[in-house]
Amino acid sequence: MTFDNFAVIGGGAWGTALALTCARAGRKVTLWEHDSANAANLKNKRESLFLPGVRLDDSITIAADIADAAGKQAILLVVPAQAVRDAALVLAPLLASPAPVIVCAKGIERGSKKFMTEVIAECGPNVVPAILSGPSFAADVARGLPTAVTLAARDGKLAADLAQAIGSAGFRPYHSTDVRGVEIGGAAKNVLAIAAGIVAGRGLGASAAAALTTRGFAELTRFGRAYGARPETMMGLSGLGDLLLTCSSPQSRNFSFGVALGRGQRPSEIHGGLAEGVFTAPVLLDMARDRGVDMPISSAVAALLSEQMSVGAAIESLLTRPFKAEE
Repeated sequence: MTFDNFAVIGGGAWGTALALTCARAGRKVTLWEHDSANAANLKNKRESLFLPGVRLDDSITIAADIADAAGKQAILLVVPAQAVRDAALVLAPLLASPAPVIVCAKGIERGSKKFMTEVIAECGPNVVPAILSGPSFAADVARGLPTAVTLAARDGKLAADLAQAIGSAGFRPYHSTDVRGVEIGGAAKNVLAIAAGIVAGRGLGASAAAALTTRGFAELTRFGRAYGARPETMMGLSGLGDLLLTCSSPQSRNFSFGVALGRGQRPSEIHGGLAEGVFTAPVLLDMARDRGVDMPISSAVAALLSEQMSVGAAIESLLTRPFKAEE
């Protein structure tokens, strides 16, 4: 199927970037934002409050009501992970026929321990779940800088058609049917990026950062295996690729949150944007325990976030683990 008409739900930095991406690919785009102040800014100044300096293409329509967006061929749901269910519950009854809803959030729902496509699938019979994830910063994508991501759906042809529809010279989506693997990579890397930020904030050096990222990837791979992810997905853009990006750049909110922790701030004192890993860490750890997956780095992050352990104690706990063969 050819997809020519897209809706983007959420006018934050990432939603704005994806709306611009679809427009560059030659698609009709309708953007809806729930926050009234940001919606007004998008309409009047053609700019998101969360991505200043980046102008929306004139072809992008700003919808006054979510119902105006619900009738499009495909929908990009671009809200924080813990808000996905609420947004989908509003959207789903408005879908008159089955339509792909592409979740663009990276996380696991608290309480239910469900992945994002599971959450939206529960919200209505006309929701056809898909997921978009990978190494991408909104500012880069919005400016058209080269980016590659993964778009996954259970139906391989649907995934390929959607990837073809939103792809362009500067934005390259690879398609996959490994929905679970793509979701796991996006969720777990946020927790590990906090740990990488702690290493940077503590000034532990480049060698420690490399070790942390490598052993973090081992944790991600073990978790993925336990929950049915394919090895090639873990090695791909939405797994290793996203991990490398978010564990190495202050553009990552999770990395920056970890830097602040490493410099001695308490979790409750840190401000400066949404860090999904803060919400995901305890859920990820619970799910790891459910399947008997050893995740010492993620465990240390969860203990730090709940203030059950200091940064110094967390580092010591990792450095004094028994010597073992690498796996």
